[in-house]
Amino acid sequence: MTDQTQQFASDNYSGICPEAWAAMAEANQGHDRAYGDDQWTARAADHFRKLFETDCEVFFAFNGTAANSLALAALCQSYHSVICSETAHVETDECGAPEFFSNGSKLLVASSESGKMTPQSIREVALKRQDIHYPKPRVVTLTQATEVGTVYTPEEIRAISDTCHELGLNLHMDGARFSNACAFLGCSPAELTWKAGVDVLCFGGTKNGMAVGEAILFFNKDLAEDFDYRCKQAGQLASKMRYLSAPWVGILQNDAWLHYAQHANSCARLLAELVSDVPGVSLMFPVQANGVFLQMSEPALETLRNKGWRFYTFIGAGGARFMCSWDTDKERVRQLAADIRSAMGTAV
Repeated sequence: MTDQTQQFASDNYSGICPEAWAAMAEANQGHDRAYGDDQWTARAADHFRKLFETDCEVFFAFNGTAANSLALAALCQSYHSVICSETAHVETDECGAPEFFSNGSKLLVASSESGKMTPQSIREVALKRQDIHYPKPRVVTLTQATEVGTVYTPEEIRAISDTCHELGLNLHMDGARFSNACAFLGCSPAELTWKAGVDVLCFGGTKNGMAVGEAILFFNKDLAEDFDYRCKQAGQLASKMRYLSAPWVGILQNDAWLHYAQHANSCARLLAELVSDVPGVSLMFPVQANGVFLQMSEPALETLRNKGWRFYTFIGAGGARFMCSWDTDKERVRQLAADIRSAMGTAV
């Protein structure tokens, strides 16, 4: 029997927000043109251009792995390389897809501080070797918010983009939780992307209340040449595209995307606050987006599992990740915090 209680293992566990669901239902009335020539896809693209205050090229993909991989492939030749953090999703969780879709562009790992690369760490990798026997660095990819829940400020992004331009590199942003970064910083989407020097953004919808769907935004429109063909070849051109694009209209038109991100972030802060005085529990990283990373004892983690809680523990011994979602119930957060407190008190 399926357990439908709210969990904190991933924001992918959550369902579809009302705005996205209503837009899909509205798009389901009658017939519309296929392969992205429909009114919903045009409306969604226009909403993105308005939100980002610029005339960007907009494409839609089913999931984040495809969005990231195809975007990076558009920026690279097979003999190029992509500089990323050692914790980046493209490095650890995409099954070699960036290399596959680029026909071999190599990922080069840079060191990070609390999940964030720095101009210096990027420079070290980019300039490590410049001979013809080594894949030529061509792109830097940032994750916003990072895989450990930290957020790049506009100033940090600008410093990285300046380094990229100096070294002849393009700048890509994996924005699976871009909404949460905007909510935390109180910055406009434009301030966190093209105004800070980002060339391409993959804007995550799945983790922000949609069933499926990510948007790829090319602020440097020259880089989008033939990207529609790349999407088609990769199986990412939806025949009934309106069902990918309509939910974006639903969550963008009245800023539901930002409201839900603010809610998820506030739930994460609440959890961190409620366990801040529990002996033996410590924050592994600052709580800036919708994730809380806690260092706890292994017996306590096992106690939580036995109580039915689900969470990820892929960060080393005693490290646990708790993710909040667009629909997280704050009472459920309080229940989790109470069980963490109890588990730490009884674990031996």
